[in-house]
Amino acid sequence: MVVSWFSAGISSAVATKIAIEKHRNIKIIYIHIEDQHSDTLRFIKDCEIWFNQEIEILQSELKNVDNACRKSGFVNSPYGASCTRLLKKRVRKEYEMDINKEFIYIWGFDYSEKNRADRIIETMNDNEHEFPLIDNLIDKQSAHGIIENANIKRPAMYDIGYPNNNCIGCIKGGMGYWNKIRKDFPDVFNKRCKMERDIGRKIFKEFHLDELKDNMGNNCKIIVPDCGLFCEKI
Repeated sequence: MVVSWFSAGISSAVATKIAIEKHRNIKIIYIHIEDQHSDTLRFIKDCEIWFNQEIEILQSELKNVDNACRKSGFVNSPYGASCTRLLKKRVRKEYEMDINKEFIYIWGFDYSEKNRADRIIETMNDNEHEFPLIDNLIDKQSAHGIIENANIKRPAMYDIGYPNNNCIGCIKGGMGYWNKIRKDFPDVFNKRCKMERDIGRKIFKEFHLDELKDNMGNNCKIIVPDCGLFCEKI
């Protein structure tokens, strides 16, 4: 059973399109989190037309990052983020157990992310994995160009200046990212600050988020099809 774990990002969309042309019969699954920008669902609908195929949407009963962190009692650790574990990995594992088949998974890692692909192969060795962008030497800006040529409007988070269509207020973001969130989405910034204080845990090791100075970190740069600018963070 061929499954594309569709993230609703540009790279994932292009990888899925390539996989459809190769396998013809694949399952496309998107795990929704309430913290995604509202424009994400519009992009999913546009991709369904491009793929000529429906995208199945799954969701954890916890629904959002705040609920996941409060339930687990921590935010981030060397072993990963609680939101990723509870909102995405757990949903995927439950799906695998329900289906009980051998899988070939399609992943949207671009040509610069070979190390991430290698980790997937090592840690999920019960299934086969394919990386269409890596196999076709497609980097991130080239993927943006493919989406543009397909006349699909990319998700709004890219145009606002973020490198990926992740949740608004991704707890794995760096200082520059969080200073941008504070400016663009102050309500989300304040919500994460309160969550940290309530559960007694921190996104950054050195200080609480509400202690972040506005001159810390580098600025995120917008990726456009004809340049290779990427998010810089510390």
